Amino acid sequence: MEIPRMVLFDYGQTLIEEQKFDGVKGTEAVLQYAARNKYHLSAEQVQAKANEINREFGRFDPEKRHLFQIEIPNTMFTPYLYESQGIEIALSNSEIDTVFWNAAAPGTPTDGIEDFLGYLKNKGVRTGVISNISYDPSVVAERINRLLPENAFEFIITSSNFMFRKPNRRIFDLALEKAELKSDEVWYIGDQYECDVKGSLNAGLLPIWYIGAIDLPYTEDKDIVTITEWNELRQRMEGD
Repeated sequence: MEIPRMVLFDYGQTLIEEQKFDGVKGTEAVLQYAARNKYHLSAEQVQAKANEINREFGRFDPEKRHLFQIEIPNTMFTPYLYESQGIEIALSNSEIDTVFWNAAAPGTPTDGIEDFLGYLKNKGVRTGVISNISYDPSVVAERINRLLPENAFEFIITSSNFMFRKPNRRIFDLALEKAELKSDEVWYIGDQYECDVKGSLNAGLLPIWYIGAIDLPYTEDKDIVTITEWNELRQRMEGD
């Protein structure tokens, strides 16, 4: 494979493997900072309201999430969720995101990603991140930089900061503009077929489908480069 000038990565289940999401645990952690809980609501009750709102929006449905191409950042969602239920949290929005996320979905680097990032750095291949995510951009950057401290990411683009969600090509075009590169000079690696693979393909990038951390059934596309581990891609790049 011809080595690209830049490789862009998805975040969740690509760079970082997150534990199964548990919204109740996240809400329990946030409620510990409640300055006021007018109706004495439990974490289960608050999370049930969050789930209800998300169903109204059509968010997070695995079968339909690629259709939801405009982000609702937590800076909008979280204040409504708590204040509409008579709850005041003595934290900033970004602090709420940190507390919630760390409890609801702790993560660890996917197996072998540190070595692969080091390989790209040694090869002079530039790197960056594009993520569909509602958490505050600073919170996302903190988690990535904490879990992958040796990374050389030039930028971390989040839909929470730039509105558009993959597979909308506008978010890929933004990355190309920031990198000052043409689409055929860049690879995009992600785990989600509709958002990551088809989205980057439609934007003119070369998609790499990473399935090493997928916990859902998938149907392989024989026309797309698919890898199950990072060393496999390195070997392909080396021509082995």
